[in-house]
Amino acid sequence: MTEIITSLQNAKVKRLVLLQQKSSERRKSGLFAVEGRRELRRCIDAGYEVEEVFTCKELMKAFTDDEALPTLPSCALAYEVSRTVYEKIAYRGGTEGIIATVRCKEHTLEELPKKANPLIVVLEGVEKPGNLGAILRSADAAGADAVVVCDPLTDLYNPNLIRSSVGAFFSVPCVVCSSEECIAYLKKRGIRILTAQLQDSEVYYDTDMQQGTAIVMGTEATGLTDLWRKAANAHIRIPMLGRVDSLNVSVSAAILMYEAVRQRHGTLNMER
Repeated sequence: MTEIITSLQNAKVKRLVLLQQKSSERRKSGLFAVEGRRELRRCIDAGYEVEEVFTCKELMKAFTDDEALPTLPSCALAYEVSRTVYEKIAYRGGTEGIIATVRCKEHTLEELPKKANPLIVVLEGVEKPGNLGAILRSADAAGADAVVVCDPLTDLYNPNLIRSSVGAFFSVPCVVCSSEECIAYLKKRGIRILTAQLQDSEVYYDTDMQQGTAIVMGTEATGLTDLWRKAANAHIRIPMLGRVDSLNVSVSAAILMYEAVRQRHGTLNMER
């Protein structure tokens, strides 16, 4: 029989709120929260271990497509919560009345797919989870093989990151490591390093991206460190023709990834 939770003081409710709010709690427990049917389905498909599932029947009634509800593993503990409780534990609105706690995974560079001419996005010192989530979404759309986050200032399981990626966090291999480790990995595999920077650079569409390529981007405030600039095979830039001197990092990443798509697929119709 499914346990029904109506109290905001319930220990499971308090823990889930902490998982949503505190990176320290996510690190300590090794758990994170996933909201929404699409996100949870992609999480399960990616092999993540679901521990607990919280549903709100009142909110779920608005969704009549039974097939849209993910098939939950039999080992997951299920709880039904009141609308008041759900509104307390939810990070955002409109998540179809379903939230799960999920076991974190540690991914390494050596686990990345070994394929010819990979397209990898590397981010140094990223601090805004929404930007990283948006980049993962673009990486999924562009068919990028991985996103590598070097020396991050946010944790990968931030709920805003999961939300803004629209589930792409689970479909695009994502690794956290140091810049030194990433550079060594890319050079070992013969993957060209293209750093996005304004100084000493050429426009991005004049640079070959058809072979194995890593597009490396830094923060909007400080750009890339000298370590990456010196390791690069080429420096590239996006022309800025107006008064502003930079784009949001997620927008820049999308532009550069789709240039690689254009070069690799030419005029082929990419629509599904």
